[in-house]
Amino acid sequence: MKIAILSRNKNLYSTKRLAEAAIEHGHEPVILDHLKCYVGIAQNKPTIHYNGMDLNDIDAIIPRIGASVTFYGTAIVRQFEMMNIFSANESQAIARSRDKLRCMQLLSREGLGMPITAFANNPKNIDDYIKMVGGAPLVIKLLEGTQGIGVVLAETKKAAESVIEAFYGLETNILIQEFVKEAKGEDIRAFVVNGRVVGAMKRTAKEGEFRSNLHRGGKAEIVTLTKQQKQCALKCAKILGLSVCGVDMLDSSRGPLVLEVNSSPGLEGIEKATGNDIAGSIIEFVEDNAKIMGNSDHIGV
Repeated sequence: MKIAILSRNKNLYSTKRLAEAAIEHGHEPVILDHLKCYVGIAQNKPTIHYNGMDLNDIDAIIPRIGASVTFYGTAIVRQFEMMNIFSANESQAIARSRDKLRCMQLLSREGLGMPITAFANNPKNIDDYIKMVGGAPLVIKLLEGTQGIGVVLAETKKAAESVIEAFYGLETNILIQEFVKEAKGEDIRAFVVNGRVVGAMKRTAKEGEFRSNLHRGGKAEIVTLTKQQKQCALKCAKILGLSVCGVDMLDSSRGPLVLEVNSSPGLEGIEKATGNDIAGSIIEFVEDNAKIMGNSDHIGV
């Protein structure tokens, strides 16, 4: 098969590993910068071009869409779907997971645990927002943030008020969220492929930091999930319609709390921590499903 990996950087670890795994499984990988793809829309004839070439010989795609280009990236994935080309993650599922508020609303509706969260647009009720999430310390997150960027820990009520007011002054959408002290700067990422957890790691924040992201200096080690954590990760993937994802959770006295579901999770940390061939699992999933023509969304919201 000819498998297109949609990535803006061919030198990223995840991109290279997926290409290597495709070759190891006897396929031809091609790396496409999705921002350089462009679509043609005509009656009964959807097309995608790249640098003047018609991409009509692609058998399957693996989207690696960055958060900052979600709109354009999902439009390209959707066009491939219109051409009955299989995508490892559906365009709708990617968009659903990238909208943090929508994602949390869906997970909450289905009974998944998560830190208590508030979302509002009126600075006049800041005191009540802070009370809703249990008071300070609390976490304030940019709705469009990623890799720990745009996440602030407010240690006191006064600090929380100042940060919230500042963000509202910039007309930026934010989430105000409970700070789970008992997590102690640790979280767990479960990597799900096709309804199966293929690897899990515990990430620990560096000293003086509360964010455990590896991009922020956190450390990763292999971890064995509890039955409850595993069920939580698989349920998140199913609710959002994602076939490939990373589910980030905190441990708490009330069970696992979902922080985020990532539709383009990095492979480097999880592969090095676990020793598992995660890229190979993704390619095997694509192999098994690429012959099923087209994608269909079953979530409905």
